[in-house]
Amino acid sequence: MAAITMRLPVARKAVGPSAPRGSEKHLVAPGDTITTDTGYMRGHGTYVDEEKLIASVAGAVERVNKLVCVKALKTRYNGEVGDIVVGRITEVQQKRWKVETNSRLDSVLLLSSMNLPGGELRRRSAEDELAMRDYLQEGDLISAEVQSVFSDGAVSLHTRSLKYGKLGQGVLVQVSPSLVKRQKTHFHDLPCGASVILGNNGFIWIYPTPEQKDEEAGGFTTSLEPVPLSDREVISRLRNCIVALVTQTFMLFDTSILYCYEASLPHQVQ
Repeated sequence: MAAITMRLPVARKAVGPSAPRGSEKHLVAPGDTITTDTGYMRGHGTYVDEEKLIASVAGAVERVNKLVCVKALKTRYNGEVGDIVVGRITEVQQKRWKVETNSRLDSVLLLSSMNLPGGELRRRSAEDELAMRDYLQEGDLISAEVQSVFSDGAVSLHTRSLKYGKLGQGVLVQVSPSLVKRQKTHFHDLPCGASVILGNNGFIWIYPTPEQKDEEAGGFTTSLEPVPLSDREVISRLRNCIVALVTQTFMLFDTSILYCYEASLPHQVQ
């Protein structure tokens, strides 16, 4: 085991108004004074008391010009266009599905925002509406991309790519969205024999890496073949690694998960 360095607790300093831009992020607790400068505008997670700007949530201070806000460390998912999410179908409605994506409001997946089985391109008809439950039904897990965000914060999804769609066999881990690092790709085939989808919304899907990519399915056919015991052990170990990283509030991305997995290999499964 590597040596661990520990330091004694020190008094937390108030963040001055002239904190250098691009420096290390300042963490604040509820009630901490962020700045006493009256020239700053109050953003989310802050309030003004006796001409002081005070944090109302625990998180990192973020500045945009004169606007100061606190990004909470534990919060619901706030959708941004282009995010990759993993969600669960909660309701089938007219021409749309309601999806639970760990945000304040249920997300929406429109019938027109998804590929039809076989990948054919055409206008959706009444027959497609009647067959919606054949595509996705309550309880199904899907991977999707955020297409737009409504004014009330609700999210509209789309699955118009073969890498998105219905998820088959695997394990779902729910973590805080603030711990998932934003990257160019959130689909990772790990060398240990399993794949992960790191959803920006804090839902992480771990599944056995498919032997061949099925391009004809359009994201609807799910393999229900029994998963070998060796693959199940790898998936369980990855799941435990993610839970261990979350308890220590480490950022989750492919490299950190892989390092944790390799460090866990000497330990046998109980």
